Amino acid sequence: FAMRADMHDKDGSFVYENYEELKALKYFSAAVPRELGGEGMSHAEMCNIINIMAQYCGSTALAFSMHQHLVAAIIWRYMHKGEAAAMLQKIAGEQLVLVSTGARDWLDSNGEMTKTAEGYLLTGRKYFASQSIAGDIAVTSAPYLHPENGWQVLHFSVPLNAEGVSILDDWDVMGMRASGSQTISFNKVFVPDSAIVLTRPRNGYHQVWDMVLTVAMPLIMSAYVGIAEKAMEIAMAIGKEYQRNQNHLPYIIGKMNNTLISARTQWKAMIALANNIDFKPAESTSIEMVSLKTNVASECIQVLQDAMEAIGGQSFYRKNKLERLFRDVQAAQFHPLPKWDQFAFTGERLLSR
Repeated sequence: FAMRADMHDKDGSFVYENYEELKALKYFSAAVPRELGGEGMSHAEMCNIINIMAQYCGSTALAFSMHQHLVAAIIWRYMHKGEAAAMLQKIAGEQLVLVSTGARDWLDSNGEMTKTAEGYLLTGRKYFASQSIAGDIAVTSAPYLHPENGWQVLHFSVPLNAEGVSILDDWDVMGMRASGSQTISFNKVFVPDSAIVLTRPRNGYHQVWDMVLTVAMPLIMSAYVGIAEKAMEIAMAIGKEYQRNQNHLPYIIGKMNNTLISARTQWKAMIALANNIDFKPAESTSIEMVSLKTNVASECIQVLQDAMEAIGGQSFYRKNKLERLFRDVQAAQFHPLPKWDQFAFTGERLLSR
């Protein structure tokens, strides 16, 4: 993965080879319970795998985490509600890649649903859909104006090879360039009634997010902690040989270490909250989870800033891996919730108690 990372970053191409290797080794179903054909890997173990993977290719780790957080949510439904066993068996049997559109959809969702006799027609675009270029199934949602109940949001899955689905070639970005996070376009795509797994009011917060945020955020942030860990390793190795920085290098490294410890500690707290998917969804947990996410993102970004300072101007060259890591880590701040949204979300709920 490390040998391919620079090439994929340079041309913005997706890490197809890495995905094929992960499929061959059945990593996409590693967390699926053994009785359903998977390996039964725990949520905490999967977080650690993503963390390690990110130290070699951040884009692969991030894209892979997006699949894994959807699998984790399905496993929660299986463990706590006895649902979705067939889907987990299908993932294990076919090494299916699940694609999330939830980050941009959040509470209101977007798109248009038109009712038909046996389902709906979906039209809309879902942006920032990580690994959509290599995905099999989109796990998504869209608003629907019910004639009696008003605005609702419907949650469902759509095969990415369905008629009317296309993947736009628009992923040309600063960092995480090889994650294949293209836009998915839906043009009158049929969604049968049987595909709807949740109907919720469009206005206001719904408890489903208490489950989704708890399983998802530790997995996603695992990638960024891994990037920060790799950055410190590079900064120390090169910094020792960089004579111009010798007088203040110990201070930079000491500060960086403190920041990295803070990121790791709070990331581990996120993993502990998820408790290997054995938890009861609660708003209090979501408040803590998104707050920790903001802190971890901020600390990881700061580690990269310190690492760049530790080795000076040479970090500005693309031939230095730190330059790519610096760009990749910037994406941490855009996962839900971005910090200003998180501050408001948390503050409003704390004040309402």
